Parts: sequence; structure tokens; C-alpha cells
Amino acid sequence: MDCAVVPLKRHGGGEYLLAQTVDFFYPLVNDPEVLGGITLANVLSDLYAVGVTDIDSLEMIISVSTEFTDKQRDVVTSLILQGFRKALARNGYNRINLKLRQLKLNPWCIIGGVATSVCIKDEIVFPTNGRAGDALVLTKPLGTQLATNAHIWQTNKTDKYKILRTQFTDNEILETFEMALKSMSYLNKNAALLMHKYQAHCATDVTGFGLLGHAGNLAQYQTDKVLFKINKLPIIKNVVKFSKLIDQSTKLLSGKVVETSGGLLIALPPEAADQFCCEFNEITKGEQKAFKIGYAEAASESDAELADNVEYIEVSL
Repeated sequence: MDCAVVPLKRHGGGEYLLAQTVDFFYPLVNDPEVLGGITLANVLSDLYAVGVTDIDSLEMIISVSTEFTDKQRDVVTSLILQGFRKALARNGYNRINLKLRQLKLNPWCIIGGVATSVCIKDEIVFPTNGRAGDALVLTKPLGTQLATNAHIWQTNKTDKYKILRTQFTDNEILETFEMALKSMSYLNKNAALLMHKYQAHCATDVTGFGLLGHAGNLAQYQTDKVLFKINKLPIIKNVVKFSKLIDQSTKLLSGKVVETSGGLLIALPPEAADQFCCEFNEITKGEQKAFKIGYAEAASESDAELADNVEYIEVSL
């Protein structure tokens, strides 16, 4: 499961459940305030994957690099916290009492948090009820890692940047990066709310193991044995071409590339998938997009795989 879900047997006769997640990652953007917003999206995503949207406790955790001076440490930490708080306010979490825990100094900056919610059973979409015939929906495009790497190469004027510049302008590389930022900063909250409305059977968020890795892991948790078949890969504009230019397309085109603060992969009744995507796109005013990317079929062993003829969809945000 994406997060711990523990019955609180001493309270309410087991009616209440504790849902909790702990998540960390390394900074991938230079703007600490933007990083704070991405951190919130990344930390809460595991709760959203089980349909939980009400947060009772939230703690941000930072391990600051030993390479920072005292002043740099104070400035960076303050800006990350500011970005985190602003993202909370934008998404209706004004009343949360945010705590900050600063870990020991570290050669590398590490950032994350702990999110906790006390729920009743009906507030949770357990990740076990996928069945043959379900439609698979993804609520963010892929390609964030390569889009952010391209911007780092651009900033540092590396050899890979020079290769990209043979076919792309600086503005196009920057535009691709900004679409990735927009995607990573967006909370999966609306997707989690719609999971309840459209009776989703299970979900997971797509992050460090890539789409196929997380899909395979989710399949393993299903009560019925199912094969999640993926026939479409929505990818941020320009990223496929970037990957081919620098000979790094294999993982991207096979659904195995690492993502940061990716979308939810959701198994829904087939008749609900189009409505889910349509309403999601309306709620986000087209600034974010959900996609039907496959289906579940009965299998002798639970797993996930790409279809023979995958359609690659270029996505602008």
C-alpha cells in the first residue's frame, strides 16, 4: 500500500482508522519556494492514493546540506517552508497546524514530511478491489524527471544541453520544464475526491518506480488476479524528443522512467472512466488532464505490462 492504514482498536471499537505516510526526496529544482510546493504535493500523494483528503496532522522534515552557510541554511529553509505553507492555503488546508522538524545536517539536502489522517472506513479506497474489465486512468502526464534534468543541463551548459540545442530553442527547453513544474506542484486532491464519486476500485501514485513499476505493484495487491494492460502513455510535450536525442528513450517509452510527484493511476468501472476524466478536466479548467491509458483483464498471475502497440500522447499543460 502507498501508506499505512491501521485500525484504532482502542477508539470507537475499531470504527476509526489511522492513515499515515512518510515520504522524502532530493531537491530537483533550484527555487526553494517552488520546491516547498512540490514537497507538499509529494507528501500528501500517498494519502490521496487511498482516497483520503482530510489531513489531521502534517509535519515537514528537512535535512539541510552541510555545504550551506548558516545564512544560506536559514534563507533556504524559510523559503521552502513558505512554499509549503502557500500550497496548503491554495488547496484549502488553512487550519492545519504545520510542524517543522529539522534533521541533522547532511551532505545532501533531503526534504519530505509526515501526513496523518484519522478516518472511518468509508473515507478510504482500499487498493485491493481491481477487477477484470476495469479502465485505467492516469491523472498526470509522464516525463517530469527528464524535463527537469533538461533544465539543469541548460543551466549548467552541459554536453547534453548542447545536443538538445541542435533541435530546440532555450525557450522550448524552459517551456517544457515549466510544464513539469506545473504538474509536480499540482496536488492529487481532486483526483482522490473523484475516486469516491466514481467508485474507484483501487489506485496508486506514480513516483520512483515509474508507471509500469507502480502498476505492477498495485496489481499484486488485488483480491482477484488481474493483468493491468497499458496501451497509452501521455508524456509532457518535447520530452520524447529530448530522450531520443540523448539516447535515453528506452525507460521513458517503456513506462519505467522515474517520476516525481506524479499522478494517480486509478482502476475504475469502465462506464465511469470517461466521466471521471471529463469532470477532472473541468475542475482543473484544462490546466491538468486525466487520461484513459489501459484496462484490466483476468489473468493467472497479477502483473502489469505494456500493450504491443502503445500510443504516445504529447501533452501540453
